Amino acid sequence: MAGHHQRQWAVAAVAAGLLSVTAAGPASAADFDAVFPAGTACDFEVGVDISGGKLITREFTDSDGNLVRTLTAGRGTDLTFTNVDTGATVSLKGNGSVSSSTLNPDGSWTVRSTGHNVLILFPTDVPAGPSTTLYVGRVTHEVDAENVFTIVGSSGRTRDLCDELD
Repeated sequence: MAGHHQRQWAVAAVAAGLLSVTAAGPASAADFDAVFPAGTACDFEVGVDISGGKLITREFTDSDGNLVRTLTAGRGTDLTFTNVDTGATVSLKGNGSVSSSTLNPDGSWTVRSTGHNVLILFPTDVPAGPSTTLYVGRVTHEVDAENVFTIVGSSGRTRDLCDELD
């Protein structure tokens, strides 16, 4: 589960607020920056400035105390994506989002997100990236033991941030 949450920070939370805060009450995200090398988030190097956000995460366990589900809801982070080569930027204000992650019997996680969520898909994901997409509506993806994200469905609008930065 730790790798799953780390990738959420580096990908999904960077991307709109799927921040996993292991706290019972409200939490604010710490501001930070991330840089994705060319070929990982887009075909070019992308910097992401992340700030703000106020999310609440609840963890659910089974009768043996094993984590089986997490639920994160609130206002996501403000994000500014930058094409490092050209200086072009796209800024997104944090909006509301809800993300429910459920442990599957095979050890993978199914993540159902609604609201405003950005997912960064790497070349190892399905569909293969690099891509950075804002989903407004619903997006469902699975995360396997190797941290491979597989999009299994979406509805609503999508916005290709790599196209806007190119």
